[in-house]
Amino acid sequence: MSAQARTIKKYPNRRLYDTETSSYITLADVKKLVLENIEFKVEDAKTKEDLTRSILLQIILEEESAGTPMFTSDSLSQIIRFYGNAMQGMMGGYLEKNIQTFMQIQNKLQDQSRQVYGQNPMLNSETWNEFVKMQGPAMQGLMSRYLEQSASTFLDMQNQLTTQTRNLWGNFPFPGFPGAAAGKKDGEEPKS
Repeated sequence: MSAQARTIKKYPNRRLYDTETSSYITLADVKKLVLENIEFKVEDAKTKEDLTRSILLQIILEEESAGTPMFTSDSLSQIIRFYGNAMQGMMGGYLEKNIQTFMQIQNKLQDQSRQVYGQNPMLNSETWNEFVKMQGPAMQGLMSRYLEQSASTFLDMQNQLTTQTRNLWGNFPFPGFPGAAAGKKDGEEPKS
């Protein structure tokens, strides 16, 4: 967060107070800030604890509950399984990079549509949504290929980490560890 990020205070009565406009706001107003790329920080009015992530998760929950959800139950279950897993930290970075790449693809498509249609005021979000729907199969193919490549790279990386771990720790006499000290039998020292 930059030093100029807007501060929103959350009071015990669950109300949100925007210090810039000196008014109470709703989650819908916070969502609007997100959509407008306005940096903000939500903090507990009493303790100053940063509650930004919590508020953003509430917005996601509301979005997922209304209309067409972005996440399937299976994908949410998979995400939950990563908590406490050794790969948890890597998964967060992996998801973040994929979202950034998706945004870059979206921006390139918008630039291409501007080249075709010019800076047409008719190309509003509704028109853009129609354009994307028409391009849906091509976009899905592009994203599928990207995700397949990404998954393949991730699996290769995971295999390399596994091999490196076995090579590193395999020279130590850990019973039951695959690749543990070659030629070692229980109760014996490894052969040199």
